[in-house]
Amino acid sequence: MPVRGIRGATTADQNNESEILAATESLLSEMITKNKLHPDDIISIFFSVTKDLDAVFPAKVARETLQLEDTPLLCLNEIAVPGSLERCIRVLMHVNTNTDKTKIKHIYINGATVLRPDKAGHL
Repeated sequence: MPVRGIRGATTADQNNESEILAATESLLSEMITKNKLHPDDIISIFFSVTKDLDAVFPAKVARETLQLEDTPLLCLNEIAVPGSLERCIRVLMHVNTNTDKTKIKHIYINGATVLRPDKAGHL
């Protein structure tokens, strides 16, 4: 079965645990639902956050709420490019799937739709 990467991004309204976890849960849920994934399909997930989000690791919601405790998860800081989108959470999910890579649904929601307007229709 091929390994595919699924991208996604969202924004949190504020730098606090509840906002970051809610935004991350919404994004991951959309990525999983729209791509018809099961937990065993998910190989690993990389999370990156902008420097203004440091109240909690976004991986916490994957581990504790979405029952992905056996999935390798990694949180990183996004490069601080001047003028880039603030309070942004980006995700790269590696999955086992037979879905053709042209059919993968990359999910960009909330303020992150500006990053990939061409993918915002997958909401």
